[in-house]
Amino acid sequence: MKSWAQVAIPPLAKRFEMPTLNIYDTAHQRVCSVEKKDRYRVYVCGITPYDATHLGHANTYLAFDLINRYLQATGSEVLFVQNITDIDDPLLERANRDGVDWRELATSQIDLFRSDMVALHILPPDHYIGAVEAIPLVVDAITSLENANSVYLLDNDYYFRVRSDSEFGERSHLSQTRMLEIFSQRGGDPNREGKEDPLDALLWLAKRPSEPGWDSKYGIGRPGWHIECCAIALGYLEIDPTQDTSIDIQGGGSDLIFPHHEMSAAQGRLMNGKRFAANYVHAGMIGLDGEKMSKSKGNLVFVSQLLKDGIDPMAIRIALMSHHYREDHMWVSAELTEAKAFLDELQVALSRMEVAPTDVVIEEIISALSNDINTPRALKALKSWIVDTNQGAVGGKPGELSRAMDALLGISI
Repeated sequence: MKSWAQVAIPPLAKRFEMPTLNIYDTAHQRVCSVEKKDRYRVYVCGITPYDATHLGHANTYLAFDLINRYLQATGSEVLFVQNITDIDDPLLERANRDGVDWRELATSQIDLFRSDMVALHILPPDHYIGAVEAIPLVVDAITSLENANSVYLLDNDYYFRVRSDSEFGERSHLSQTRMLEIFSQRGGDPNREGKEDPLDALLWLAKRPSEPGWDSKYGIGRPGWHIECCAIALGYLEIDPTQDTSIDIQGGGSDLIFPHHEMSAAQGRLMNGKRFAANYVHAGMIGLDGEKMSKSKGNLVFVSQLLKDGIDPMAIRIALMSHHYREDHMWVSAELTEAKAFLDELQVALSRMEVAPTDVVIEEIISALSNDINTPRALKALKSWIVDTNQGAVGGKPGELSRAMDALLGISI
């Protein structure tokens, strides 16, 4: 599947030292140092394209854009893969409700997502892979799991034995009761009769009447959600046989911790014997009117609508960065007003011939990002610099600061 347009990253002056990235790891439940490498493998879960990009999506992809930018600024290569679940129950349900072909709905929303990402200055993935095009990889992945004796057949559907992974549950740290509750809320079927374990995950769904299906050795059907991401990650991230983990970062919103990332990781470990990811990183949820922003609740603020309303995409980016990426928060429209005012002040300050010293603010931005992508701290440093500049401080290089902001924060003036 086609990704979106490449985003140029200005070079950062070599005199600025880039510390090791420290990031909160969900599996370890603490901030951990990301091992320094020449090449990082990052997988971030994409959208199911049955509606437009909302601010919850934007917050997630912004968080991993900042991680991507930081790792590249250290001089390392980042191999970044993202999927798009272009066949799933919510997509089929929405298409049926609206009387449109599911493929047309998916295509329209994927195109809109790409345009939103370009506007928000999000670096494109190296591989942007749809579930449909990944079906051969999924079939091969199920075969690998079969060889590990972790697959069983139930009424023409194939399931993964989650307990075949001895580390199942160690990434999400949830009780059995809580697992069952979340599983039923997020696409699982814990009450299906005949399952060996209520938490066992669907690998291959046999074709249902009036639904699409693809031919395979497992019959005509379509992939399960968790095996889709696992297969794409292992298929496109060029796994290093010398490493003890398959990938370096598995990312997404915090609503994916369980079941999605737990089960994908379990399947990946059974497929090749390696721990799936060295770091599990998750972005917080954004709410509106007291509830999490979600399509099922209908309380969404769409990026595309904000752009149509004339909101500067950099203001949207700054408004999101005013909160820590892991922070759950309620969205209020005043945040955009504040972000636009800050952006205007920043543009004016950067246009001056004489500005306050800039090395110190660039170093503060780097330090803030290296410590669990602390964007509020980074923005505070810029605000202090604006104050100093307006008070007549001199000795800085506005062009160099502008390039550093673009490279590290993705703020393009």
